Amino acid sequence: MGMKFDSRWEAERYGQLCKLQEAGEISGLDRQVRFNIVINEQKICAYIADYTYYDTENKFIVEDAKGVETDIFRLKKKLMKAVNGIDIKISKKK
Repeated sequence: MGMKFDSRWEAERYGQLCKLQEAGEISGLDRQVRFNIVINEQKICAYIADYTYYDTENKFIVEDAKGVETDIFRLKKKLMKAVNGIDIKISKKK
């Protein structure tokens, strides 16, 4: 059974990240990781990251493969930073 991706770019990026992991440049690669955004003990929404992994300095990376940044995504990106202290890395096809 194959994996499903929201876009060709997301699938392509996954292939790139798998190669980086095989080369030892990243580790702990995971897909579709859910983060709850909670304010004052109330869940506001959830953000689902395309990928999470650790870089060579063991820094936790949350990445989203984007063709277009929607208003909802921009809002969730700001909430992730403000509430969870996490910057989302955006990868775009070159």
